[in-house]
Amino acid sequence: MAKKKKEEVQETIEKTLWKAADKLRKNINAAEYKDVVLGLIFLKYISIAFEKLHAELTAQIDQGADPEDREEYTAENVFFVPPSARWSFLQSNAKQTTIGKIVDDGMDAIEAENPQLKGILPKVYAKQNLDPTSLGDLIDLIGNINFGETKERSADVLGHVFEYFLGQFALAEGQKGGQFYTPRSVVELLVEMLEPHKGRVFDPCCGSGGMFVQSEKFVEEHQGRIDDIAIYGQESNQTTWRLAKMNLAIRGIDSTGVKWNSEGSFLNDAHKDLKADYIIANPPFNVSDWSGDLLRNDARWQYGVPPVGNANFAWLQHFIHHLAPTGQAGVVLAKGALTSKTSGEGEIRKNLIEEGLIDCIVNLPAKLFLNTQIPAALWFMRRKKVPNPKYRNTENEILFIDARNLGHLINRRNRELSKDDIDLIASTYHNWRNVDGEYEDIAGFCASVPVTKVAELDYVLTPGRYVGLPDEEDDFNFVERFTSLKTTLEEQLAREAELNTIIAENLTKIELPKE
Repeated sequence: MAKKKKEEVQETIEKTLWKAADKLRKNINAAEYKDVVLGLIFLKYISIAFEKLHAELTAQIDQGADPEDREEYTAENVFFVPPSARWSFLQSNAKQTTIGKIVDDGMDAIEAENPQLKGILPKVYAKQNLDPTSLGDLIDLIGNINFGETKERSADVLGHVFEYFLGQFALAEGQKGGQFYTPRSVVELLVEMLEPHKGRVFDPCCGSGGMFVQSEKFVEEHQGRIDDIAIYGQESNQTTWRLAKMNLAIRGIDSTGVKWNSEGSFLNDAHKDLKADYIIANPPFNVSDWSGDLLRNDARWQYGVPPVGNANFAWLQHFIHHLAPTGQAGVVLAKGALTSKTSGEGEIRKNLIEEGLIDCIVNLPAKLFLNTQIPAALWFMRRKKVPNPKYRNTENEILFIDARNLGHLINRRNRELSKDDIDLIASTYHNWRNVDGEYEDIAGFCASVPVTKVAELDYVLTPGRYVGLPDEEDDFNFVERFTSLKTTLEEQLAREAELNTIIAENLTKIELPKE
């Protein structure tokens, strides 16, 4: 109960802060305002960590400590915040008409003192469309959050606030927002199914870094060591990459391995030699301008050359190329990739299946994604040639899960999976693949299918083809049901006759105008 109450309090802080911050937006669009708000939350976060260590060093001056020595902070993996950028200074100047320039100058000063933040922080606060009064109110709002007991608690709350705001801005931006943010419930499902306890986690289209954050959370929640996870990523949109770097820094996650280049993962693979233990990704669906015509002879296309007009099977083979011998991948793809046969896609899918790379397919509910209404599915792949004592030998089987009927609406356009939904899907997969799991097919939901049967159905991977329809209730009584329906119909017909009589009587009482 205590944990639930704590989560409710946390959620209240996030929602209250969002509503208050959104009211200050006025005529700024969500895409621009996102940089303004998230930049300030990041600044507040690094100020909390800095102030905590600054106080400790100040108390140790007689022992030789120097609270203004940048090296003292570097040694503790804390960002050094110069006086002109400290939150106390910014908040004391929040009512100045020049507050926008003061914040921009502060961001520049932080980057100058911390090379790892060079080019990351937004300098958008002196723009003409950002009212200085609203900016000052926003600084006060973020500065006066009631975080709770300790500095550590404050940092934790700000991490949650940053993540919550990413999701809210993605909702506010709609289709464009979905390009930098994968819905939290989808990320949680991918991570819960893959269970990245230890090793290298890779996302070659990492957006704002949600896959990495959730992977770290998974390790923490299962009493693992964060240092056992190393993250690697790539992003082609520089603004989104900056968000990812801030999102990871606010969590204390080393983002050295998260790279940016404008060419993207296909043309300029930033991690050419990486062999990852886990790949978790949500690549853009059905991309047609992926430069496939320039990569016809690429070494990554081991299972067939992907079509120039669609990158889905290029992504799948890019992921497989980067898997370690015992590596696993969980990725989101448009549902069309389960059945498509055009331009050689069917042959590539057949080769992946015959090679034993496809482990599990999950059919997702509609309306989960912010940027598209295209139906989607999860593909889980793992290299099985190297035996793993933890897993059953499923080389000649594929697990199909049809989760289309799960989830609930959060507004008229968007749906999300609940914690129970995620647990149900993930536990089904774990029970199927783990040596000590207790799995059984459930009609209409899941089925473990031999590859030979998949071959008979022309290598189509749509779960609905294999899981069948849900079993009807065993206690269904036709006579009882028919009698009930007949009685209801008779009552409705009797009521109809009664109403017709009343209407007829009322019509006779109406006096028509005389001619």
